[in-house]
Amino acid sequence: MSCRLAGSRARGWSLDRVGRVTVRVEVVREVSGEVVEALARLLPQLSSSAVALDEPAVARLVGHEASTVLVARGAGGGIVGTLTLVMFPIPSGLRARVEDVVVDASARGQGVGAALTAEAVRLAREAGARTVDLTSRPSREAANRLYERLGFARRESVVYRYALDADGRP
Repeated sequence: MSCRLAGSRARGWSLDRVGRVTVRVEVVREVSGEVVEALARLLPQLSSSAVALDEPAVARLVGHEASTVLVARGAGGGIVGTLTLVMFPIPSGLRARVEDVVVDASARGQGVGAALTAEAVRLAREAGARTVDLTSRPSREAANRLYERLGFARRESVVYRYALDADGRP
């Protein structure tokens, strides 16, 4: 399969404090071996329990109407980061959530996370969302500083999770 990326959605971004680093953020429209390989390489850097996604699983993710998968390409053209923007309507309006932000260890501190997040916020605003939510573990100190620098505010909230086993029972 080929990978077609939305040319009109590609954004360049540079960060002068680390030299002239250029990051291009693109919306994935179709799946390729490159995208599958990048997710297989990046997701374990986010979570040790992340399950490897095969091509059909990536295709379901990319093709789902609520999900927008972004990838960041570094100066060499390779994929160095990813983010999934999830948007869905609820009675109080369009909700937007940033999920599974991961930047390759070799590209951290070069503006990749900022470029991905800024593009997700732009897309959410363009779609009509009033807010963009995300969660981040306290141990991800650099990521938390980044989100605050980008204008995200900590909320006083409690996050609950209900775990389901393979049979759908708690």
